[in-house]
Amino acid sequence: MRLRFLLRPGWLALTLAVLAFAVACFAVLAPWQFGRHAERKATNDAISRSFSADPVPVERVLPSGARPTADTEWRTVTLTGAYLADDEVVARLRTVQGQPAFEVLTPFRLEDGAVVLVDRGYLRPEESAVPDYPAPPSGRHELTARIRADERDPRARAALPGEDGHQQVYAVDSRAVAKVTGLAIRPGYVQLTDGSPGVLAPLPLPELDAGPFLSYALQWITFGTMALLAWLYFSWREIRPGGALTTPRPAAERPRRVSVARQIAEEEARERAASPPPRV
Repeated sequence: MRLRFLLRPGWLALTLAVLAFAVACFAVLAPWQFGRHAERKATNDAISRSFSADPVPVERVLPSGARPTADTEWRTVTLTGAYLADDEVVARLRTVQGQPAFEVLTPFRLEDGAVVLVDRGYLRPEESAVPDYPAPPSGRHELTARIRADERDPRARAALPGEDGHQQVYAVDSRAVAKVTGLAIRPGYVQLTDGSPGVLAPLPLPELDAGPFLSYALQWITFGTMALLAWLYFSWREIRPGGALTTPRPAAERPRRVSVARQIAEEEARERAASPPPRV
C-alpha cells in the first residue's frame, strides 16, 4: 500500500525526468567527453612522435590517393617539387593564438606530377584585408612539413574573390582549393615547418595538454549517479511510515485555498485591529 505513491502522476513525471537525465549522462554526455579525451591524447601522441621521427618523403607516408589518418597526421615529411604560385588561395576568418589571421595555401607539384596543397603559414590582417606578403619562391625546392587532414566548412560556402587577386576559401581543404583552381590535388594538406622555402609565419603546434575532457566525463557520471541516489533516498523516505505522500493529512491540517480578494480583506482587518483607536 505504501508503494502507491510511485504511481502518482507527479512522482511518475519526476521518475521519468531522473531516468532521462541519468541515461543522458551515462550514455551520451560522458562517452562524448571520453571520446574527446581520446582524440586529444591521440593528437598529443602523434605530435610527440613527430618531434623524434626523422622526416621521410611524403610518398612513403601517403601513397597516391591516400588520405591522412590519425596514424599519419602530424608526421614530418619532405616534398620535392615546385610551387604553383598562380593558383595560390587564401583561407579567411582564421584564428591563430587567439587573434584573427589569414592562411596562405599554395598548390605544390611534386616531381612525379602529383599536386599537394601546402599551408605556407599565416598573416595578420591589416584593416581587415590581406596584407602584402612574399610570393613563393620559383624553381625546384625541397620542403619540410607536417601532414594534416582536410578541414570542412560546415556551411559549404563558396569561395570569394579577394582584393589582392587571390580567391578566398573558408576552410583549409584540398577539395575547396581544387574546386577553385581546377587542379587535381591529393587529399589532405601539409603545414610548413619553420625554415622551409616559402614559409611565412609558421603555424604553432597545438598545446600538448590533456584538456578538461576526462574531468568533464567523470563529472557527468557523478551527476547521473547523484540523481539516481537522490531519487532512491526520497523514495525510501516516502516508503517509511510517516511519509508525506503516503500518510493522508487531516482535513484540518490541509492548506485552505483563499481567493486574492479574501486575502486582501483579511490583511486590511489585521491592520485595523493592530492600529490604535483615534483620539476624541
